Amino acid sequence: MTLNYIVENKKSRARLSKLVNSLSEKDMQLVIYKEGWTVAVAFAHVAFWDERRRLMIKAWREKGVSPTPYIDDIVNDVLIPLLLAIPPKKAADLAVKAAEALDKEIEALPDKIRREIEALNDPKALERAIHRNQHLDEIEDFLKNKTGGK
Repeated sequence: MTLNYIVENKKSRARLSKLVNSLSEKDMQLVIYKEGWTVAVAFAHVAFWDERRRLMIKAWREKGVSPTPYIDDIVNDVLIPLLLAIPPKKAADLAVKAAEALDKEIEALPDKIRREIEALNDPKALERAIHRNQHLDEIEDFLKNKTGGK
């Protein structure tokens, strides 16, 4: 049985990889958000949150599933200077690698743990495509508007 979020995660990972491979260093250094985020920072952000979720899933497999506190906005703000220090291409590559590693972890989940995670009612826990696609949409729209639709 192929779960919908596995299919959607694969599609968003392919989309991420395609976009990363299509961008120049200059594209990745463009500031996309008012907080100073560059396109590369958006990729590094996606990498961080996918890696965080992968490690949470690993811990859930080992110790049991439990809810986690919501601190995402605080963490995002703290991370900006660190993410800006990552070379743009490296940030983008990290996003692709983290997506690949997380998707493999999700696909290998035993049914019992998968059901426990789903019971947390956190739509982004397993369907990482939601988060990835949000940022991919924003990056693509930004670049389209920046280049006049080219």
